[in-house]
Formats: sequence, structure tokens, C-alpha cells
Amino acid sequence: MSYIAIVDYGAGNLMSVHNSLDYLGYENKIADRPEIIAEAAGVILPGVGAFPDAMAALHDSGLTDAVLDAARSKPFLGICLGMQMLFEESDEVRLCKGLGLLPGRIERIETALKLPQIGWNALHIEHPNALTADLKEGEYVYFVHSFMAKPADRNDLACTTDYGTEVPAMVARGKLFGCQFHPEKSGPVGLRMLGNFAKLTEENA
Repeated sequence: MSYIAIVDYGAGNLMSVHNSLDYLGYENKIADRPEIIAEAAGVILPGVGAFPDAMAALHDSGLTDAVLDAARSKPFLGICLGMQMLFEESDEVRLCKGLGLLPGRIERIETALKLPQIGWNALHIEHPNALTADLKEGEYVYFVHSFMAKPADRNDLACTTDYGTEVPAMVARGKLFGCQFHPEKSGPVGLRMLGNFAKLTEENA
């Protein structure tokens, strides 16, 4: 049976993603070895904490090459910090290189509102894609972050939200997706997006 790999590199909220996929009825595995990622039909990269710490943890885990290969060849979803890691670099804490899968960088949100942004905010769909299928304009999802992506190519910007400034909420290029919000903590709306991603992995199996 095909499965979705959830990358375990010591810096991600794995169980909420695992439980959400279980609830939806999709086979999934916590992936702490390259071969689990390589054999998966799709991959999810979660992430919490600071960008440099997460990148160091990923490299130390020995999973970086497997993650890069998967992101270039099969449905791949980065969540929260996992989305930010898809970009070229971040200036959180210190300048740090990312995975370089999407052009652009990560910068602190420039807003008069309180940081971090914690709570529910509305999605504006810029470029519809497989993950936003069946979503309505303005549906609410759950965010926890102080830094945001600045994509170099606006065509990669799938959804935005307003937090005193335009904040990228989802990026997409081909089968590569990133959600700044937490779909696994966003109720029925988030579950629909995870279900849409899982359907892509079935097509890839």
C-alpha cells in the first residue's frame, strides 16, 4: 500500500499531522530514514522553532538529500517552518541557507500588529491549485509565526492573508506546496486541504 511520509528530523510537530491523516483514512509513516522518504507516494515536511535550528537538525538527521529528491519528484508539502525551509534563505536569528526549492527568502513580518501572529485568519486565493480545490474565498485557517516568505516569483504565491500587511499563506509550484498556516490545526478547512494533498499522492502511487 502506498503511504505519505512525515519527515522526522527532530524539529516538527509530527503527531498532529499523523493523527489528521489517520482520521482521513490515509496510510502514513513517520520517516526518520531516507528509504522511508524515497519509497513514499508523497512527503510532508513539518517544522516548528527557529529556521537555523531546523535546517541544522535536518542536515544532522541525514535526510536532506532524500527530502530534496522527494520535493523534485513527488507531491510534497511543507507546513509552517517546513514551508519556509523550501526557500533559498532566511534572516531569522542569523542568515541561513534553506533548501532552495523555491526562489525567495524569509523575513520578519513588517506589521504594526502584535507578533507572533497567533490565531485564525482568512485566506485569499491568488492562484487556485489542487490543495485549494473546494475551498471558498475567505475561509479561516490557523497561523503561528513571526516570519514570512517573500517569493521571488509571484506565480508561486497561491494564497495570502492580511495581518496588517500581505502575508503569503500558501505557495505552490507543480507538485510542491507550502502552507504557512497549520492545516492539521485548521478544522474542517485544513482537513480538506490535507485530503486534497493525499489524493495527489494516490495519483502518484
